[in-house]
This record gives sequence, C-alpha cells and structure tokens, in this order.
Amino acid sequence: MHIRKNKPWNLPESSATCEADFINRRRFLKAVGLGSSALLGQSLTHAATYGFPPKVNPEFRADGLEPTDYDLIKGYNNFYEFSYDKGEVQDLANRGWQTEPWAIEIKGHIKRPQKIDVNELIKKAGGIEQRVYRFRCVEAWSMVIPWDGFQLSTLIDMVEPTEKARYLKFSTFFDPNSAPGQNGGSIDWPYVEGLTIEEAKNELSFLATGIYGKALPNQNGAPIRLVVPWKYGFKSIKSIVKIEFTNSRPMNTWQALQPREYGFYANVNPTVDHPRWSQATERIIGSGFLSKRKDTLMFNGYEEQVSHLYEGLNLKRNF
Repeated sequence: MHIRKNKPWNLPESSATCEADFINRRRFLKAVGLGSSALLGQSLTHAATYGFPPKVNPEFRADGLEPTDYDLIKGYNNFYEFSYDKGEVQDLANRGWQTEPWAIEIKGHIKRPQKIDVNELIKKAGGIEQRVYRFRCVEAWSMVIPWDGFQLSTLIDMVEPTEKARYLKFSTFFDPNSAPGQNGGSIDWPYVEGLTIEEAKNELSFLATGIYGKALPNQNGAPIRLVVPWKYGFKSIKSIVKIEFTNSRPMNTWQALQPREYGFYANVNPTVDHPRWSQATERIIGSGFLSKRKDTLMFNGYEEQVSHLYEGLNLKRNF
C-alpha cells in the first residue's frame, strides 16, 4: 500500500476558498483605496490561455493558511514598469499593453536554444497545474496564492543545459510606450533576475501562467512569470521575454540598484532585517483593515525543501 507523506507546506483541500466565496469581497480594497471601478471594464485578453482549467496538485498546498482573495491578488502588487504606486498598477497595466502574441527567447549554454510562443511552450511542458504557495514581499507583507503553471525544471530539461550552465538569467519586457514606469527613473530597464541552476531545478521553482484557474492578469505579470516561494517576491520576475543559461552570476536589478539592501539570493530570512525595517514578522494581506501580523518563517516555510541549497553559505552575508 502506498502511503503519501504530507509535505510541510500542505493545506487541507477543505481550507481553500472557492471562487464564488471570494470574488465579491471588497472590504480590504476599500480600506486601501481601491474601489470596485478599478476592477471593471478592463481588457483581460492574455497570450497564455492554454491548459485551463488546470489540475490541482495536492502535493503543494500552504500549511494552515487560506488563499488570499482573488481581488486582493489582482489589486495589491508591485510592478514598477508601470508605477511605484500599488493603487495605479492595475489600471496602467491594462491601458493598451499587449501580451498577445508573446514569445520567450531561451539561449546560452544549452543544446536546444529557441524562441517560442508562450502557449506552445506550455504545450511542450505538458500543460499546467495549480499549486498553492506562500508569497512573502520584502516590504514585510504576505499572501497565499494559488498559482497555475508548470515546474521550471520541465523547461530546463527541455532545452538541455550544458555543463557550463551554472545560472539562469531572466529578463522582462522593455516597452516604455506602454509601460510608463520605464520612462526614466533610477532603474536600468529591463528588469533582470537570476537563480543558480540548483535553485532553478528545485521542485518548488515554478513558471506561472495564471492564478485561481484563470490566465494571469496584466498587473500580475502576464503572460508568464517566475515564482520562487522561499525568496522575497521581487525575485519572482514578471512578464518574462528571455531566459539565458550563463556561466557567471547575473547582476539582478535590485542588487545593482541597492546592493546594501538586496543581495543576489534574497531568501526570506527573519533573522536578517532590511536596513529600514524588521523582517521578523509580516502583515497578512486580507486579514482586515488593521492587518494581522505573524512570525516570518525561515525560507518562508520551505526550509526542509531548500536549506540544502545553501549548506556552508553564510546567509547573513549572502543575503
């Protein structure tokens, strides 16, 4: 008889919020100044529409935590390509920015370099599944998100890295005509992120094409984004257009911009404070106007699955 051992992040399926229950909840949006008009009348046509509805993978749930309301996930997020103001991002990302068609270039130290349409990529990956992950922002707030997509290691296997491939470098789009935040400012666009090859191959690393069984909204990184749940949210780069397998560590955007605040790894670590605030606790988005706080977990609760990646590494110096 096969006995399945629950993984540490597991959440009973009965705890998940069905769409009928969460879709009309507005209390938090009103509290943060996002009226219902911001959620209506916007184009939600995205390139990554293949594979819906996804199958739920019961191996990946968030231990004891109820998924955050769909409206909050759509309405409370950072996307500096459009604005530094969370209240503006959703509107600005839906003012004519086109995510169809959308191709991803995959290059570098691999045997099968290619430029592929995102829907074709999903088909080659074998479709999509839904996983519920914790999401922890470096700003000390958190959500629980049902992501739809496929494991990053599937793409890695598909393109066959060579022995020289030690890192993955991810780049997002550059379109200042559609993304007003890319017109000047202190960030050197396009946005860049990176992982070690070992991090990228970890079973938790995920390429998301949807949330709650629907295609990703523009403001959440349509049509495809990275999700690395044991790292701070800015590592999960949105709207990917290029993945490069490199021999040298890429300089990610926030490390280049603020090296004192953001390192390459950016692992969730409650013992290493941000220079301007504590990371020991986090504010739970959606827990009321005066949002509750909880203790932050090492590696965002995924310590058992990822701590081996950093054996011998001083995580206070390599933050």
